Amino acid sequence: MPPSPRWLYRSTRTRRLLPCAALAVTSLWWTAGGPFLLAQAPTSLAEVTEWTWEMRPPHPVSQLPNVLLLGDSITQNYFPQVTKDLDGVANVYLMASSTSVGDPRLPAQIAEFSAMEHVPFRIVHFNNGMHGWGYTETQFQSAFPAFLSALHAVSGHGRLIWATITPIKTPAPSGATNARIDARNAIAKALVDAEKIPVDDQHALMSGHQDLYQDAVHFNQTGSQLMGDQVAAIIRQALLSPAN
Repeated sequence: MPPSPRWLYRSTRTRRLLPCAALAVTSLWWTAGGPFLLAQAPTSLAEVTEWTWEMRPPHPVSQLPNVLLLGDSITQNYFPQVTKDLDGVANVYLMASSTSVGDPRLPAQIAEFSAMEHVPFRIVHFNNGMHGWGYTETQFQSAFPAFLSALHAVSGHGRLIWATITPIKTPAPSGATNARIDARNAIAKALVDAEKIPVDDQHALMSGHQDLYQDAVHFNQTGSQLMGDQVAAIIRQALLSPAN
């Protein structure tokens, strides 16, 4: 997707990697009672192609609040519509990545992005759901708090908004199914509800538009515009809230 003329493409990093064999490294230890396995830090389950796509406004308006959209290719696709809808309302930034919840690289990548931009974000609208199917739902649940912590660090005193994972048209070779998406949405919702983080229910929105798929996972331009309109409306409402 080429960047809009109003926006500057900053960096993209694409790497061809072989998938890792396991999520966690284990060591075999011996005691008087016999051997046992000691779990160590999780490792990355790299996809065949790893990528990031980051964009910022070429001329941010200092009087306007800064907003970050953080997610994957779904977010990347509705980003142009959000920037259009929030023109004159907010400076909209994007961090889209194939790195998923469960991958220990993700919090570090978010921190790197934040350090590079070095601006306060009033709103961080986030989703991360169309990658990382090599991780179990248990692993997804275990890693989600660290994901939230990284987002809180980016937002500072700003507000987080979580967007639900959208449904897919057909099961994907990556391992994505609607049953697994429902399970991950339920896990994430319990965790964001506990922190009173508002929810942008993109899943409910796009469940009613099965005719707008571009492929098994992504939506066409009309679908992406529809999603972007909802994102922008929710962000606009959040910016008007006294809490901000």
